Amino acid sequence: MSATRNYVIVTAAYWGFTLTDGALRMLVLLHFFRLGYSPLTLAFLFLLYEAAGVLANLIGGWLATHFGIARMLAVGLITQISGFLMMSALMPEWSAMASVAWVVAAQGICGVAKDLTKTASKSAIKLTADQALGDETPGKLFRWVAWFTGSKNAMKGFGFFLGGVLLEGLGFKAALWTMATLLGLVLLGVVLSLPAQMGKAQASKSAREFFAKGRGINLLAAARVFLFGARDVWFVVGLPIFLYAAGWTFTMVGTFLAIWTIGYGLVQAVAPALVRGGGRNHQDGIAAARLWSFLLALIPAAMVGWLNFGQSYELIAVVTGLILFGVAFAINSSVHSYLVLAYAGSEKAAEDVGFYYAANAAGRFMGTLLSGLLYGVGGLAACLIGSATMLAACWLFTLALPPLARRLNREGQQRL
Repeated sequence: MSATRNYVIVTAAYWGFTLTDGALRMLVLLHFFRLGYSPLTLAFLFLLYEAAGVLANLIGGWLATHFGIARMLAVGLITQISGFLMMSALMPEWSAMASVAWVVAAQGICGVAKDLTKTASKSAIKLTADQALGDETPGKLFRWVAWFTGSKNAMKGFGFFLGGVLLEGLGFKAALWTMATLLGLVLLGVVLSLPAQMGKAQASKSAREFFAKGRGINLLAAARVFLFGARDVWFVVGLPIFLYAAGWTFTMVGTFLAIWTIGYGLVQAVAPALVRGGGRNHQDGIAAARLWSFLLALIPAAMVGWLNFGQSYELIAVVTGLILFGVAFAINSSVHSYLVLAYAGSEKAAEDVGFYYAANAAGRFMGTLLSGLLYGVGGLAACLIGSATMLAACWLFTLALPPLARRLNREGQQRL
């Protein structure tokens, strides 16, 4: 029961964090676009946020193993609150260069917070699932991971909506203060309810030991770089600007992206039911990763062709393509999140998860930068071409995934 209780607490804490993280993205993007910043400059506002995540995941995984998952979750929440307060100190009379530098630095702090929190939370899922499920089928682990990931992304969708509403209703600074207060309450709950030693183990003693990952983890990490790069290359900058330029208000943009992300999260949560075999063994997950990566790569390529039919079809193409992309991407992401925990060892799961999500952050960094560059060069169509190319690379890496080795249960019998 204590493992299930900890799973619920970690999930709730990550919900609160993700709600404010999604709101922050909309606040920054729409506020500075309204001030006249170019697509490339907007991309730069998020670059340190994404780049910081690479190092934060690598170090965070080691720290969570060494000091305990609960402590790193609390550190992540404190760091996010600090980033909000720093960003709220931005003054309107500052020059454009000083404003950009200040926001980039604050975003960097929030990027560290996001990935410390993500690594700690997903490591906790591996730990609590192993404790609660014991030797039960891999399908149970898949369902736990899918629910955690899907519900988190649904909350991120609500965050997009919240960001648009707060920007119009309270303004930039008051919105940040409100979110910092909300996270303070979440932090208090984590400190009072989770055991401080949760997930603490013997961490790697050298960089060589830390980076000595299995072939499955390495290939999944490479695939993850291109999977999330392919999403962000058109989702981060290109899509919101395209919709705003089409005459949508801030609230309309935030609401639409919120609905998409909530739907995407719901699909993630039910992904085990959509995967052939339901993930009852690990090989089902590997086959699903290959199939859905291939199908996903076809969607942005088809959207590019649809955009060529004329301007009157553009909005229809984008909305329809976004829905199809969301379904396929959600299943892909959920399967990948499950597989990394299946490949990871229990003792140093936080290190394996941190390494994997460092690759995730690297993909977001690449996608964010290319989103601003490609949109400035060729609009949304150029972003979609970049997305299709990266998804093809993701699919090729999944083809090389090795079978998962059988492990011993408590009675010494082999199981998948």
